[in-house]
Amino acid sequence: MKNILLHTDFVAPNWDQTTVVGNGHSGMSVYGIISEEKVCLNEETIWAGGPMDTKIDKYDEKINHIRQLFLEGKEYEADCWASENMGDCFNRIKAYEYAGELRVKVHTDEDCTNYRRDIDLENGIATVSYDKDGTSWKREFFASYPAGLLCAKFSAGRAFDAELAFVRENIVKLDVRDTDIIASCETAQGGNKFSVYMRIATDGTAAADGTSVKITGANRIEVYTGIFTAFKYDDILSASAAVMLRADCGWDDLLAEHKADFSAMMNRSELTFDGDPALEELSVGARIARLRDDPEADDPALLSLYWNFGKYLLISSSRPGTLPANLQGVWSTGLTPPWNADYHTNINLQMNYWQAEQVGLGDCTLPLFDYMNNYLLPGGERVARENYGVGGMVVHHLSDIYCFAAAADGLWGLWPLGGAWLAFHMWEHYLYTLDKDFLKNTAYRYIKSNADFFMDYLFEGPDGYMHSGPSTSPENRYFVDDEHTRCANLAISPTMDIQIIGGLLDFYCECEAILGIDPESAKRAADIRAKMPPMQIGKHGQLMEWLKDYDEPEPGHRHISHAFGLYPAAQITRDTPELYRAIEVTLDRRLARGGGHTGWSRAWLINLFARLRKADKAYENVRLLFTKSTLPNLFDNHPPFQIDGNFGGGAGIGEMVLQSHEDVLSLLPAFPAHVSGSFTGLRARGGVTVSAAWENGRVTKLELTPDRAGTYKVELPGRGIIEVYADGKTVVEC
Repeated sequence: MKNILLHTDFVAPNWDQTTVVGNGHSGMSVYGIISEEKVCLNEETIWAGGPMDTKIDKYDEKINHIRQLFLEGKEYEADCWASENMGDCFNRIKAYEYAGELRVKVHTDEDCTNYRRDIDLENGIATVSYDKDGTSWKREFFASYPAGLLCAKFSAGRAFDAELAFVRENIVKLDVRDTDIIASCETAQGGNKFSVYMRIATDGTAAADGTSVKITGANRIEVYTGIFTAFKYDDILSASAAVMLRADCGWDDLLAEHKADFSAMMNRSELTFDGDPALEELSVGARIARLRDDPEADDPALLSLYWNFGKYLLISSSRPGTLPANLQGVWSTGLTPPWNADYHTNINLQMNYWQAEQVGLGDCTLPLFDYMNNYLLPGGERVARENYGVGGMVVHHLSDIYCFAAAADGLWGLWPLGGAWLAFHMWEHYLYTLDKDFLKNTAYRYIKSNADFFMDYLFEGPDGYMHSGPSTSPENRYFVDDEHTRCANLAISPTMDIQIIGGLLDFYCECEAILGIDPESAKRAADIRAKMPPMQIGKHGQLMEWLKDYDEPEPGHRHISHAFGLYPAAQITRDTPELYRAIEVTLDRRLARGGGHTGWSRAWLINLFARLRKADKAYENVRLLFTKSTLPNLFDNHPPFQIDGNFGGGAGIGEMVLQSHEDVLSLLPAFPAHVSGSFTGLRARGGVTVSAAWENGRVTKLELTPDRAGTYKVELPGRGIIEVYADGKTVVEC
């Protein structure tokens, strides 16, 4: 496997530039500090706060009053009324907190030579190495999914001394022994209890002093960490005892088990672009700086590395049986991470999973589906019933591990489409697998519950259309007057609402056609869908963002919500040429006015231009993602770090080489002809695995391996569409 070494050559100056490892439910962030290593620890259920009563009296009456003002053409008055009268309708959720820090004091100063801080992406192993005092030193870190342990090893070419300690706020009890550090802790808000258990193995002599463990004469020190929360375990002590037994297996066995597990997932797919091999010897920071300093410089292999890093982060933060990746994956620092490191559902949580299906990591989406069914579904049904007085479920723009689904923060929190957008991921998983058992037993209830809500929630306007709202075009505003003196957040039937609700009702009807569970409900959904407003083209030739052709105070806004129909949905395609041209105008106007200035927004643009088959623009935006929104450890920089940009950027690179949303396997739809390369193991809709190689824009090798025999349409550059019958591995003559 190529392009799997993520090389940095500096000590992390802050948490955003650390090196991370994870096993889905827990993780470590390594600073690589010479004198005293600092390793930040995380566990997915260490959240402040707890379940909230989100019932709002007369909430539905307030919603209906706002609707009436809109129907009277009083957009600004509706917005003002909501601001003045709905302040008590918006909750605030609490933060995802870190578990604490492992501190390992080894030296008295920072002097060293030949410093490296790397990740072997294929095997999921992070290392720090350097030379000091005439000796080679090495630190190794991995997070074992099979064992459920965080593993660290410090070694050197000669005997050394070290001091180990655990540091955190809100430690209730610290029990330090010669071979164990056990910290009983609680969250800063809510007092939620958890335990951090560290077991130390060394060939030196260990002695505890009540606050730390001092080790002398060691050639190696191993630290095995388990983190246990009251959220997961009724009996933390018993749970920790069972898991910590695995530490007795020893480093070599645990590492071999971990490598076999991790590499098997990483090696399901591979994507390689031909570039200058010498560049791969440089650190990531140097490679990014080279692109930033020289507009003519190129580094195709960096795209491969970035794509692999997306896979690495997903495997590390989202495994079966865990929670889904949050705004920072499974990693954070401190008690108040940016945006609470929560689950933002107005693009961010969804973007975390854009890359998953195509790279063959569909099982990494299972935590998302578990979260949707076990957390969002009950919470969303409660909010629909208590606040809206309707059936089904609704989720607004953010959530947590306590089933929160209500409107939050402010007017922008009235957007009720978060749960419905997530339903698209279940449908996409079905399209990639054609697994009817999954559709019936995992996806159906969630999809139907969202459809039920909107069938009750939509209302008929005087124009005869079925409308949604009050809603927003996420986080954007518009001018309500030609003089551009007054702005509003709220709207009726913004374009994204039309796209999400319309798409939801469409594939809900398809679910019913496949499963035949509730045909009467499907008929109702189809009737309502037929009465929804169409997408419209505005005065600039752009796809309109709202029901009316408003101007906006931020024409370069980071959200491009009405582009949802192009990507990640497939409502705007080459089969809708007028809308296809209009969305390109929209993107060009956004960029001309400063759009794409956050990491995840730039990542979205890569996918959008790939869908438009604009190879040069897609490639340009990959480059801009690297040079403007990527840190020297390859983390996405919002700023600060948000993991969604990494996943979205990786997805965009995949969309540049393979697309399957138009019922055709399209090879190299948006990749520059000057870069040659190959891929293996990419998945496409319809349940088929695709491998290919190309030179100078011409496909030279193509293999299809379908889950079931059938005829597939394949679009090749310069050849158009051909039909291929595939039964088992089928090689297509190119």
